[in-house]
Amino acid sequence: MPAHRKSIATSCLSGTLEDKLAAAAAARFHGIELTGSDLVASSWSPRRIRDECARRGLSVDAYAGLGDLEAVPPQIFAAGLRRAEHTFDLLEQLGTSTALVASSMSPDAVDDDELAAEQLRELAVRAERRGLRIAYEPQAWGRHVSTYPHAWRIVRRAGHPALGLCLDSFHVLSRGDDPSGIRVIPSDKLFHLQLADAARATMDLAERGRHHRLFPGLGHLDLATFLRHCLDTGYDGPLALDVLNDVYQQADPRHTAIDGMRSLLALQETAGAPGASSGLPAAPELSGIVFTELAVDETSGPMVATALAGLGFAHVGRHRSKPVQLWQQADARILLNFDAQRTVTPGTASVCAFAVETADPARSTRRAEQLLAPVLPRLHEPEEAELASIAAPDGTAVFLVRTGPDRESWAQDFLPVDAPATTAVVTGTDHLSLTDTVDDFDDAALFYRVVLGLRAGATTEIAAPFGLIRSRAATDPRHRVRITLNTAPLRRGDWAPAVPSPQHVAFRTDDALAAAAAMRARGAPLLTIPDNYYTDLGARLDLAPGFVAALQANSVLYDRDEHGAYLHFYTEMLGSRVFFAVVQRIDRYAGYGGPVSAPVRMAAHRERRLATLRDAPASTPVRQDYSLAHLTALSLSPPELVDAAAEAGYRYVGLRLTRVTTQEPHYPLATDPALLRTTKLRLAATGIEVLDIELARISPGDDPRDFQRFLETGAELGARHVITQLPDPDRNRKTERFAQLCEMARPLGLTVDLEFPSWTETPDLPSAVRVLRGADQPNAGILIDLLHFARSGSSVADLRQLPAAWFHFAHVCDAPPGVPDTNEGLIHAARFERLFPGEGGIDVRGILDALPAGIPYALEIPRATLVAQVGGKEHARQAIAATRGHLQRR
Repeated sequence: MPAHRKSIATSCLSGTLEDKLAAAAAARFHGIELTGSDLVASSWSPRRIRDECARRGLSVDAYAGLGDLEAVPPQIFAAGLRRAEHTFDLLEQLGTSTALVASSMSPDAVDDDELAAEQLRELAVRAERRGLRIAYEPQAWGRHVSTYPHAWRIVRRAGHPALGLCLDSFHVLSRGDDPSGIRVIPSDKLFHLQLADAARATMDLAERGRHHRLFPGLGHLDLATFLRHCLDTGYDGPLALDVLNDVYQQADPRHTAIDGMRSLLALQETAGAPGASSGLPAAPELSGIVFTELAVDETSGPMVATALAGLGFAHVGRHRSKPVQLWQQADARILLNFDAQRTVTPGTASVCAFAVETADPARSTRRAEQLLAPVLPRLHEPEEAELASIAAPDGTAVFLVRTGPDRESWAQDFLPVDAPATTAVVTGTDHLSLTDTVDDFDDAALFYRVVLGLRAGATTEIAAPFGLIRSRAATDPRHRVRITLNTAPLRRGDWAPAVPSPQHVAFRTDDALAAAAAMRARGAPLLTIPDNYYTDLGARLDLAPGFVAALQANSVLYDRDEHGAYLHFYTEMLGSRVFFAVVQRIDRYAGYGGPVSAPVRMAAHRERRLATLRDAPASTPVRQDYSLAHLTALSLSPPELVDAAAEAGYRYVGLRLTRVTTQEPHYPLATDPALLRTTKLRLAATGIEVLDIELARISPGDDPRDFQRFLETGAELGARHVITQLPDPDRNRKTERFAQLCEMARPLGLTVDLEFPSWTETPDLPSAVRVLRGADQPNAGILIDLLHFARSGSSVADLRQLPAAWFHFAHVCDAPPGVPDTNEGLIHAARFERLFPGEGGIDVRGILDALPAGIPYALEIPRATLVAQVGGKEHARQAIAATRGHLQRR
């Protein structure tokens, strides 16, 4: 039997209809279910919609826009028929034959099955004349018809071949109806099938169904059984996702569509749907977490290394070609990656990768590719292992390592380091705990469940010191690989813990009390738990006083359930994000400490973290990060620029998405999906981040709305800032348009930074300040380009008086002392003849000292002659070496 077509309702996705079609096509859906509101809001005609779908390889599988048409008074029914005839016109133009009709919620509807059947039959008669058909959908909150058996009785009574059913898993299962009765429905009467999951909830069904549905596998509804019953009828129509969720409808539609496709493929696999296994390899067995890789820098790296030594780990290896250390104790391994571009925040550490043992890395990789997970290219030397890795939704690299005699082949990349022998007190890695934003929480849970084949546990909620924490665990069937995901679903604003987005690696031990004592004796920075916890613990669980005293003496927390017990303790924060845990599982305990332990640990971590910050020396040096501006090496494509930045030691790149002159190269990231995909892969593979995108140049005849796709592409690339210029003499108009651009960028997490080239109508710092004050936007900023600042005659004294929050990064360069006396000369020098800092006449240090400490320095140093001699990559390397050398000679 052929595989079923896969379809997605446009109501699942955010954006305009054009955005939704592009997302559905990119996620490899075959068709869409078009919602009436999306049609009404579109500027495209129905015929144009059909053509645009066809151009993208999509079909319109059904149209959802009719309701309140059955069991209603004659005058209301007559009006409904007029509306239906108009809808039939639309269906003919859209090229679809199926109209969905939802069971009535009208207060005028009556509880009369005979009348309902009669009116639906009349509707079907009219549809059949046009070659169309009516799929009647019972809504769980329908006024009189809310179950599929009731709807089926009405359809049978109507007895018309153009009238059938649309079954929605949410409407069937959320009411607790038994889906086994679906099997008696003839296949030629099941016209359309909609799929959605949902979490357990006590809220009103309509509220739950309109705002809180989930993709299959993320909730508690038994969709696999529902789908099997539907397919047992012989149904051969599309499988359509119809998931109304407020978070999904505000997220990037491309990511949402990919999640939807993953969930649908996994559901087919679970249900044993025809064709489900033909292209999707089964998930190989996983045997454990091989290593966890932490991105560190010169500040956080030694701190983590000291903690590992205190926990009994030994530094046993160094990577052949990369600044990576291997620390090991028994089967627990931590890699410390000192590559500068891999650290997310200066002075801290973060989990950037981990490896799992899989019985078949090649099959795991093929499965990931089929499920639209990016397979990361990996740069390695000829003598190094060729490891497969995939990117998790948050960018974490997941390495896939073969199980068996050669399972340690990855370790051949490390040269041995002499290390003192220690007695192992931990035996391996028990679990990883990661934190996601609420928008990415479901995405991450779906990824680990579907791509790695883990089993997702129930979502739990913890009343933490700083608000609700939602947590969900995923594990393989044998509990060899455990990953917990956490999010703060209700957090607002920036006041939060001193421990934002925490991550931890938990090691397992056979004796937590002995391990804690041994580690504390070695000087491990273990977290102290308050005495009140142990007073409550003894009373709450009726534990022996001596046992409670031993727990308290070692700051070990305790939980138990009907399956066993759990002892666990933690280190202090190592930086501002990462810490370690050591756990002991007794008998068949499968949890992670229960609802009491986590809030106690969070409060203790905050208290200790605040004390650390308070006691830190005031002279702690600020780490300086550098970005490679695209104009410095404009001959390099975006993927090449990313590689050049990684090789030279930059942390960021700036990408030029728009062409400023007709002579310069153009890299259409906003309209070239292949180039965008390749660039994102290079970013993921190297750890380089996008600092800014350019250039939103708004002249008198330009409309800020034309930059919407430009902004969205920047957000997809992970950019933080947008460079804009305002060559417009009308102060009010340019201020208004600047404010409009800021308002467009703010929901995407972007600042808009105004650059003031001296040859434009916004030529100096005072002009830029007037625009920012007039626009009054929270995400507005000023970009200080040292060349433009110096040649505009702007004042360093004025610069020092401005709000620090306005300055997000700076363009750093030098230039010859003389100032060209024409605009043409100014432009030519700016684009082709800048110098490295210290080679010219600009007061580089003086200007930078007036800016906030710690902002990134973007090196915008185009030197056409030098680039022609040495190439763009070498020029980028020389630029950062020269800049660092000059600034360090203070």
